[in-house]
Amino acid sequence: MTLTDAEASGLDARAEEVRETIINMLVAAGSGHTAGPLGMADILTAFYFHILKHDPKNPELEDRDRLILSNGHICPVRYAAMAHAGYFPVEECLTLRKFGSRLQGHPERLRLPGLETTSGPLGEGLSQAAGIAYAFRMDNKKQRVYCLMGDGEQEEGSVWEAVMFAGKYKLHNLTAIIDRNNIQIDGMTEDIMPLEPIADKYRAFNWHVIEVNGNDIRAFIAAVDEAKAVYEKPTIIIAHTIPGKGVPEIEFDYHWHGKPPTKEEGERFLKEVHTMAGKVPHEYA
Repeated sequence: MTLTDAEASGLDARAEEVRETIINMLVAAGSGHTAGPLGMADILTAFYFHILKHDPKNPELEDRDRLILSNGHICPVRYAAMAHAGYFPVEECLTLRKFGSRLQGHPERLRLPGLETTSGPLGEGLSQAAGIAYAFRMDNKKQRVYCLMGDGEQEEGSVWEAVMFAGKYKLHNLTAIIDRNNIQIDGMTEDIMPLEPIADKYRAFNWHVIEVNGNDIRAFIAAVDEAKAVYEKPTIIIAHTIPGKGVPEIEFDYHWHGKPPTKEEGERFLKEVHTMAGKVPHEYA
């Protein structure tokens, strides 16, 4: 469904609120990942506020879509989007990584309603998502399954076992998304272990491939709509994102893959995010 200008603007504003929450929660935690969550704020906003069939008041809704987060280390963005969507109070985001918190450094399914899987070890999410999609098809269910993955994660061999499985069984109800931000913990992906031509690799395994600007909510939603119209194969959306999006001083800097901002940096980052969005800063802490 085509977004109106007002809807698109509303989603952009919501994504900036998600980025604000990410910064505040990382400062409060004193640990965690910064670049990936900020880069994925637009995509998670699109999912929780437009794409997914879900109900924050009824997380176990039988016919809900399934969103699998394979690269679990970017969970601050999922927590922030879920909180703003109404799954739990936004203020609870400040408990990230605290002892006893529901918001663990990697998502734990049994701790927080609304999480479909526990994730942490990279390379497992696509296999889980493919299995769920296959089961839905066996049961003639109409839900869709979405799987978020990192680009560095494509270096895991288990990813390609799942790629082959989904391609063989033509799982058209499965859409995977690669956060193509070109960084991983030790450097740039193409220096650590080159991934290109990644689109051709997925096509070779019988996947429909879409490349899109992952920081353009309107374009990303259009890509998901295209995936829904493909009935003979699974779809991979290669979403080109800017790591650290919204904070120009850390954008594309791989050192921020697993580094949180200090209190002083967080205050500065908030100002940058709000300057980019044309808003007045608001802090939860």
